[in-house]
Amino acid sequence: MLILGIESSCDETGVALVEFDPGAAALPRLCAQGLHTQIDMHRAYGGVVPELASRDHIRRVVPLVRQVMDECGGALSSVDVVAYTAGPGLAGALLVGAGAAQALAVALGKPVLPVHHLEGHLLSPFLSADPPEFPFVALLVSGGHTQLMRVEGVGRYALLGESIDDAAGEAFDKCAKLIGLDYPGGAALSRLAQQGRADAFAFARPLLHSGDLDFSFAGLKTSVATQVRKLQSVQPDAAHGALTEVQRADVAASTQAAIVDVLVRKSEAALKRTGLRRLVVAGGVGANSELRAQLNAACERLKARVHYPELALCTDNGAMIALAAAMRLHSGVESPVPAGAFEVRPRWPLMVGMPQPLA
Repeated sequence: MLILGIESSCDETGVALVEFDPGAAALPRLCAQGLHTQIDMHRAYGGVVPELASRDHIRRVVPLVRQVMDECGGALSSVDVVAYTAGPGLAGALLVGAGAAQALAVALGKPVLPVHHLEGHLLSPFLSADPPEFPFVALLVSGGHTQLMRVEGVGRYALLGESIDDAAGEAFDKCAKLIGLDYPGGAALSRLAQQGRADAFAFARPLLHSGDLDFSFAGLKTSVATQVRKLQSVQPDAAHGALTEVQRADVAASTQAAIVDVLVRKSEAALKRTGLRRLVVAGGVGANSELRAQLNAACERLKARVHYPELALCTDNGAMIALAAAMRLHSGVESPVPAGAFEVRPRWPLMVGMPQPLA
């Protein structure tokens, strides 16, 4: 069975084709994928502009479908199910992907399957060279979400903790902006951090000792902003109060250290609380090398296994959407529905028993 997946929740247009055998135990296989990122377009505005994102998805989705099918050497008529991201995400961007998927399915006479964006991230490590096994604790760390989940199987998710304000990815981006880094700031901050001292500044680590598994990163931004103003105040002759390169690197390294510390400590607590010995890390922030190094060390101490998606699958992509659809179909959790009327869900919590069928 061939599943075509379309992702358009924010600023990446992704299309992929995944194959699986409904009667076999083998995991789905990625046949081909295509991805276009809008980073260069949004950089001039310092962040994602929803209307521009939607328009660019319109331009990119059909050529990416053609690219993926050409790479596989198959015809569109061979696709059995068209899956698409139904939420959460930017409403206009989601509508582009959903509309393209529905139109394609109607033209082919094939069914569709709406997919939860975060479930795509959650299951993406199953496409890696070292796929996990159920059950496990999942750390979802993307631009807009930071969550810890207990995962018993496909569609069987229990929320253990989540961010009550800024997500880890947002903290990276906002703190990067404070020291003058261009959008997208998170990746730039991580690169700059390699040149700085992680112990240069003792930035806030909110909720680190809260006793629960929730996260809070808004206070970290305030802590970083306060320190930046202090540094600027003692060098009034610098252009616009700019920090020196050494100061910027130290702020970046100390910021990253605070975020990683919280993520690692909470993940350790989740493993201990659940008694599980397997951790899955997914989402864009999961590509951070320092986070991976410290999680590896923490799991080694706990005698636990940790799994990551391939770096190319950490960002938003069509492969994770096609995979999530395939795994839901393979496990019998969900069946595809006829193409036709549809809706998207810009806000859609990933909870136990989700996703509920879209109307």
